[in-house]
Amino acid sequence: MPVRPDYIRPLDLKHGRIDMSHGAGGRAAAQLIDELFLKAFDNPWLRQGNDQAAFDAPPELAQGGRLVMATDGHVVSPLFFPGGDLGCLCVHGTVNDVAMAGARPLYLAASFIIEEGFPLSELKALVESMAAASREAGVPIVTGDTKVVEQGKGDGVFITTTGVGVVPAGVRIDGAAAKPGDAILVSGTLGEHGVAVLSKRESLTFETEIVSDTAALHTLVAAMLQAVPQGLHVLRDPTRGGLATTLNEIARQSGVGMDLDEAAIPVLPQVEAACELLGLDPLYVANEGKLVAICAPEQADALLAAMRAHPLGAGAARIGTVTEDPHHFVQMRTRFGGRRVVDWLTGEQLPRIC
Repeated sequence: MPVRPDYIRPLDLKHGRIDMSHGAGGRAAAQLIDELFLKAFDNPWLRQGNDQAAFDAPPELAQGGRLVMATDGHVVSPLFFPGGDLGCLCVHGTVNDVAMAGARPLYLAASFIIEEGFPLSELKALVESMAAASREAGVPIVTGDTKVVEQGKGDGVFITTTGVGVVPAGVRIDGAAAKPGDAILVSGTLGEHGVAVLSKRESLTFETEIVSDTAALHTLVAAMLQAVPQGLHVLRDPTRGGLATTLNEIARQSGVGMDLDEAAIPVLPQVEAACELLGLDPLYVANEGKLVAICAPEQADALLAAMRAHPLGAGAARIGTVTEDPHHFVQMRTRFGGRRVVDWLTGEQLPRIC
């Protein structure tokens, strides 16, 4: 670790603010990295101090496995919300994107774009949350970058994370792999994340607090693969655009239709009430700790049992069936016995939620 000269004062992480020198690549930038980022994210790869991370190939590759890579920019507003913040969210989001290929996440990279004047205390809180989420997931942040933009040309802080993982040999999970007759499952209740962010943004209060479901789902995916090693066809986390948009994406990729049962789709009563009050449809509200699984019908019960046995899948439910449909429509039987088309999200229902 670089040694700071004695005449440089420690960062004032309580009252200090980011200035342009923190992104200039000089002494102030090195100090920010040493005293904040490296201290929080410390691991052998990051400690080397290089512009990249070098690591050994995972053993799964020698056995016919494949590498997976995902990247995601996170622009949440507000930065802190009930149940989470931008820091843990950017770890969870990228870990989940890697895991949806059936992969074991290995490493993360992080890029920060910080606005001049941003409080160091808030940056410290986000970095520490990010570090805690990384440690809890067992996926280290091994390299990164920091840039500072002039005041008024950013919005606090944006974080981009990139993840690398490895898929074991024989596992083939793909958005184009859904087949007519397949079962459609979700891992739990929908809509908490989007409503939690919106409630904080608009200073809304509800009788029961609604908190984000943000979580890293790779251990749930591992348990699902152990239970159903061959019959799992598609995995996807329904983030922006919610369940409805996610299912439309899969239907288009796979060239199929879908038939949902509204009564089977789990939504917390307080989320349903909040959505009704705000004029939102919970099927289109973002989630950050839930997944959609599509599997062979004969293995649906085993998969559902494995999901419910895991803490992150305790509320799992079977919500529909993949159908043969040249128009690739997602349709739903309503609670009142009618039918409706669950179309793509039009426009932006809730901006800046992930």
